[in-house]
Amino acid sequence: MRWEGREGSRNIEDRRRRQVRRVGTGLGIGSLLLIGLALFMGQDPSEVLQQVQQQQQGQSVPTGPVNEAEEELAQFVSVVLKDCEDVWRELFPEQLGRRYEEPILVLFTGQTQSPCGYASAATGPFYCPGDSKLYIDLSFYDDLKRKFNAPGDFAMAYVISHEVGHHVQNLLGITREVQSQRRRLPKAEYNELSVRLELQADFLAGVWAHHAHQMKKILEEGDLQEALNAAHAIGDDRLQRQSQGYVVPESFTHGTSEQRMRWFTKGLRSGDLRDGDTFAAEYL
Repeated sequence: MRWEGREGSRNIEDRRRRQVRRVGTGLGIGSLLLIGLALFMGQDPSEVLQQVQQQQQGQSVPTGPVNEAEEELAQFVSVVLKDCEDVWRELFPEQLGRRYEEPILVLFTGQTQSPCGYASAATGPFYCPGDSKLYIDLSFYDDLKRKFNAPGDFAMAYVISHEVGHHVQNLLGITREVQSQRRRLPKAEYNELSVRLELQADFLAGVWAHHAHQMKKILEEGDLQEALNAAHAIGDDRLQRQSQGYVVPESFTHGTSEQRMRWFTKGLRSGDLRDGDTFAAEYL
């Protein structure tokens, strides 16, 4: 992927040099005394309770320095995010008639806190609708190469653009609609909705690649195969077969390797958001 020397995004929140360490979650005597004092002084005790709970979520502690290779990877991620911003800022008014709101990308090391929960490097990259932020531990790049056998910079670009795809879904209200069905549907039926949501994000990643190459000629020989390798590597069927030796389709939440590759390819070839309604598709 051609990315060196190009402008990166300003929407980066770097937490790599600060690591969150979890502390206790119960209310100790000191906390109860503070709440009692607030009542005595005529203050709102809920404000004190909120402050206590925020302190209990985690404490920030220093981590070691970031090496040169990781700094280069961080710059690469920043450039990919900028490419996503440029593409979606153009496509939203053109194809949707509305303005695009850019997400923040959080770089962290080891573990961090988000409105969607306490995340570790093992969680992998994810998007949190609660704060419209993407969370990435850059060690996932090594996981792609070693654990998933999907090396290459465009494999990582596919992962980032997939998470940005979830941001697009959130802006359009699709994520909220799917999540509203969690308590209404049996688990197997909700899992199918989750698969459709994830495959649409793969399609949106393909749409991004289509327009990013038209705008900036980012693709080099082998890039598309890198993205397809990554999509294949994280298919539900492949991951289940590796971990337990068999697959349970009813438990799929992201789609099979074949489905993920196919929907990414469809977005790449089309570039048209109207072709990505996975919720209306009879065959995924």
